[in-house]
Amino acid sequence: MENNQLGINYMQEGKWEEAAKVFMEEIEKNPQNPVSYINFGNVLSALGDQERALTFYKKAIELDENAAAAYYSAGNVYFENEKLEEAKTMFETAINKGLENSDTFFMLGLTLISLEKSTMAIPYLQRAVELNDQDAEAYFQLGLCLAQAEYIEEAINQFNQCVQLDPDHADAYYNLGVAYGFKEDSKKAMEMFNKALAIQPDHMLAGYGKKILES
Repeated sequence: MENNQLGINYMQEGKWEEAAKVFMEEIEKNPQNPVSYINFGNVLSALGDQERALTFYKKAIELDENAAAAYYSAGNVYFENEKLEEAKTMFETAINKGLENSDTFFMLGLTLISLEKSTMAIPYLQRAVELNDQDAEAYFQLGLCLAQAEYIEEAINQFNQCVQLDPDHADAYYNLGVAYGFKEDSKKAMEMFNKALAIQPDHMLAGYGKKILES
C-alpha cells in the first residue's frame, strides 16, 4: 500500500501520530507531490494546529494551483477561525477547480449564511442536497434560508426532509412550528412545537412558541 493511502487509513482509525509520520516520510520522498502536503495539513487540522495546517495547504497550492482539495481544506480552517471572506474565496475556488461535491457546496452555503447572505446561500445548499440526499443538516440549513426569504412552503418541505433523516432534530421541528404558525395553521404548529419539546424539553424557543399559541 502506498504511503498516502496508508496515512489516510491511519487517520480513519484515529492514529494521528502514525498518519503524520507516514505523510512526512512521503513529503521527504516526493517533495513535489501536493497530495502529501494536503494530507499532512489535514492531520494537523484534526489535531487543532490550524496555523501550521494552513502553511501545508498553501504549499500544496504553490506546487499545484489546481489542487482543489487544498482550497477546500484551507476554507475549513478559515471558516473555523471565523475568517469568513477568506473561507468564501477558498470554497469558491475549490468548486471552480473542479471539487464539486456536496461538502464543498454545503460549506460555501454555510459561509454565506454566516456572512448574512442567506439568499445567496440557497443555490449552493440546493446543490449540496442534490449531490447528497442523506444530509439532514444541509436540508435544515436550506430550510432556514428559504424561510428567511419567505418561501414558506418550500422551507416546510426541506424541514420535513430533515426530520425524516434525523427524527431527533429538535430545531427542525421548532422551525416547522414557526412555518405552520406563519401559515396560521395553529394545530400543526402546536404539534411541531410539542415534538421539539419531546426531543429537547429545555428548547426555549419551542416552549415560547407553544406559550404564544396557548395564549
